[in-house]
Amino acid sequence: MKKKKLHTDFEAAVTFVNSYTTPIPADTLLKLYAYYRIANENFDNPGSKTPLINAFKANALIQAQNIDGEEAMKSYIKLVNSELR
Repeated sequence: MKKKKLHTDFEAAVTFVNSYTTPIPADTLLKLYAYYRIANENFDNPGSKTPLINAFKANALIQAQNIDGEEAMKSYIKLVNSELR
């Protein structure tokens, strides 16, 4: 997949998720969170006020730590297409 098309498809998937009105299962949401953060090279600590939520987010990031930004975008798109569309 060419980089420009990948970025366009990724942004479209993010927009789709942001406008999604049906509740998303927690495991899917955590994967999307991790892929999004890696794709955007945001490696800051999770910022929730709830320690348990921070732990789940940190765990999701740890599970996805071995992929690069492009792979994270592809995984995000694939997950949106398979689970939400």
